[in-house]
Formats: sequence, structure tokens, C-alpha cells
Amino acid sequence: MARKSDPEEKIINAAMKLAAAQGWRALTLHDIARAAKLKLSEMPPRFTSKTAILVAYGRRVDAKVLDAASAEEMDGESLRDRLFDVLMMRFDAMAGEKAALKRIAEDMKREPLSSAVLARPMLQSMGWMLEAAGIDSSGILGAVRARGLALIWASAFNTWLDDDDDQSKTMAVLDRRLADAAMLIERVSRFMPRRGEAEEAA
Repeated sequence: MARKSDPEEKIINAAMKLAAAQGWRALTLHDIARAAKLKLSEMPPRFTSKTAILVAYGRRVDAKVLDAASAEEMDGESLRDRLFDVLMMRFDAMAGEKAALKRIAEDMKREPLSSAVLARPMLQSMGWMLEAAGIDSSGILGAVRARGLALIWASAFNTWLDDDDDQSKTMAVLDRRLADAAMLIERVSRFMPRRGEAEEAA
């Protein structure tokens, strides 16, 4: 986990605080650097845009979920239950930035190009969520799973932004979407070799 004195952490934290207070669209890198008490010349090299900061934030959330999932015993759970647990861990990891994420989501609707840039990192995050749930994310089948999970996540995320603290609406949507997807995932899996089977066939 990055330290609070880490420039990247300072930038991410400052960006989230400013987004919650004043929105995302009009926010500049200069605003974020100043709030983080850094000079523009001290900005981490990869933070060349606000979108890059969002990608870094997503990676931070991924790391929190992977740490939390490693401490959970999910071997006896179904695929659906494991995914439910992991995605709820993701919501828990983002809870502190909920106000900021709501403002960002609203503003991003008017920035389709930025949203498109975030599509690939989101799929990578969903791949990590699959792995956290003990589900293979590699190959063609893994890509199909990641895309399907991204759709489920998007639906639950939109509900979560306006949900109460008990997250009951979010859990209901997530459970329903996973139930709808479970049969489809299993059907697709029947026509795709698993990792071990593919290696044996080779």
C-alpha cells in the first residue's frame, strides 16, 4: 500500500476531495497539484491527465479488494457467491470516495472520449475481480467473463451511487444481475476448454 506521503497518493486523494466539492469537469491538473501541495513539476510522470488519475485510483481500489479477498475463505462458495462477495468488497473499498465518484460519474456522461479511455482499465479491473474470486480471467473465455462482469458492475455501480448506507438496493441489483449471468457464463464455459484442459490438449 502506498504511503500518504507518496506523491501519487497525494494526487489521488486531492483529486477525489476536489471532485466531491466542486465536480470533475472544470477541475484542472493545476488545481489538483495545488490541493496536494505539489508543484506541477512534481506531478508523477504518468499523471498527464485527469483520466490517468482515475486509472490510478482504480488500481488502488483493485489492490484493496485483492488484499481483502486474500483474507476471505471462498473455496466452498459458488461462482455467483464468490463474485458477489468480491464486488461488494469493491464497493466497500470505494465507500470513502462515494461523493466524489458520484460527481465524476455525472460529469463523465458529457465526456464520452474520457469514458472510452477508461474502458480498457475497467476490463483489467474486472479481470482482477475474477481472479480474486478464484475464476480464470485468461484467454478468450476470460475476456468474455470480464466483459460480462463489467456490464454487471456498471449496473450495480449506478445503483450504488444513490443507495443508502445499508446498500440493500445495490445488493439486490448485484444479486439479480449475477443470477441472470450465471447460466450464460456456464453455458459459454461448456464450449471453451479450461486452462488445464487446454494445456493437456497441447
